[in-house]
Amino acid sequence: MIAMDSDRPRSERRRNRALGSTLCAVVVKVLLYAPLAIATLASLFPFWYMIVLATKDRSHIFAVPPPMWFGDSFMQNYRSLVAQIPFWRNMWNSVYITLMGTSLSLFFCALGGFAFAMYRFRGREALFRAMLGTVMVPGWVMIIPMFILMKKLGWYNTPRSLWVPGLANAMGIFMMRQYIASAIPPELMDSARIDGCSEFGIFWRIVLPLIRPAIGAHGLMSFTAQWNAFVMPLVMLHDRSTYTLPVALRSMQGIASVDYGAVMVGSVISTLPVVIVFAAMSKQFIAGLTRGATKG
Repeated sequence: MIAMDSDRPRSERRRNRALGSTLCAVVVKVLLYAPLAIATLASLFPFWYMIVLATKDRSHIFAVPPPMWFGDSFMQNYRSLVAQIPFWRNMWNSVYITLMGTSLSLFFCALGGFAFAMYRFRGREALFRAMLGTVMVPGWVMIIPMFILMKKLGWYNTPRSLWVPGLANAMGIFMMRQYIASAIPPELMDSARIDGCSEFGIFWRIVLPLIRPAIGAHGLMSFTAQWNAFVMPLVMLHDRSTYTLPVALRSMQGIASVDYGAVMVGSVISTLPVVIVFAAMSKQFIAGLTRGATKG
């Protein structure tokens, strides 16, 4: 009986310690995840409010207090949107420019990164530093020279003036070079050469499948940049039928009055492709950023 009585407080102490450890773990998780949850809600709120305003008419958009739930004016705002601008033509312009710019940028940046990472040639480091130094040049400086060049080439007011200049950018080549250098062993290329594979065949058949995370990361960043571009399309395009979505939506904002409901509908629709692409490529995006940062 004495032994049983002495074991009882010991077992109770173990249970209390286990309960205390569990409570501490719960408190730590709450302290860690609560700020993340608040930051997530703060980030998502503007999108939520944009969707809400897309379903409201003008009288409710500026109501006090601001509306926080959906209305019934979405179709009315949509009809106003397509009446003011050739919305779906502008959507196609954005899709075409973004897909062409992103796909070709992926190919040329991967090809350039492959050359800088896997080949040794005279002047390689100097050429790489010179290319990387272009990142220091502000984009605003290039607007007037690019405009003059596009005029001389006859590409002004055409989609080519937007996706051709960005086919091989320094950051894309740098990112691909870092990833390839950390993910592709030189012995793999030597084995492919022994088997009779050409240099381009090595790049196309071996390197590209192995660098899918880097392609996903760069593709997502390139897609977002091309889709949301505003300044260069505003400079290079002057016909409403050739506008991209950001420029077309901005053209609806006149001096006297703005149909905010229609603008919000266009903004909601134009946001969907970016959300879909990010949801599809988020894993590759994260993997590409983390793997490429492990080796200089």
